[in-house]
Formats: sequence, C-alpha cells, structure tokens
Amino acid sequence: MSKLVRITITLPKDLLDAADTRARRLDRSRSWVVAEAPRGYLPADRMPEPVPAYGSGEVADARRRYLRADLQLSPAERLREAEDLVRLARTAKRRGRRSQVIGFDSYEDYYEWKKAHRAGA
Repeated sequence: MSKLVRITITLPKDLLDAADTRARRLDRSRSWVVAEAPRGYLPADRMPEPVPAYGSGEVADARRRYLRADLQLSPAERLREAEDLVRLARTAKRRGRRSQVIGFDSYEDYYEWKKAHRAGA
C-alpha cells in the first residue's frame, strides 16, 4: 500500500468547483478526486494502485448489510419504521448544550463559513 503524502496546490475556482461536484456525484472526497486525476496521464506500467480511503471497506460493508435488511421489509414496514424513528427523535430527552464538529476542506471554506456565521446567515 502506498504511503499518503499531504501537498498544497492552487487551482482556478471553476476547476475546484467542478472537482467538488464530481466528488459529490461519486460520493467521494475532494482529495480522492484530485488524487485520481494524474492517473489519466501516467502510463499503465507506471500507475500505482489506488489507495482506498481509511475504513471505506467497513463502511461499505455496513451499508450493504443495512440495505439488505431494509429490503427484506415491505414498503409499508419500512414506512412504519421511519415513522417510529421520527416519533422517537421527537421524544428524545435533550441533554444540555450540544457539541458540534464541523470539518472544512480548506481554510478558505472555513473562512467563508466564519464570515457567514458572524453575519448571522
């Protein structure tokens, strides 16, 4: 497995927006999309194997298990379970102040969020 290395790059905004759109469509991270781009330029004999995201196999396996279990239910049973979860969420006892962790892909994203947050948006 290849060692991961952090780099800093500068891209035109429209190119970054396109990469972000592609990442959302593929349900992947921005880093994954950017890391995959050079593969199109490398000769086949020089191309390293892709590095899977940490924990991605376990997450994918869990998603498949839940999907299979849900598909065993009838549509009416799935709807009933969804309604039960909504009722449960509404009755859950709130415990004091909640903490929230927010991640950003770049400092610029954080800065834009911070400006909007201070403006009351």
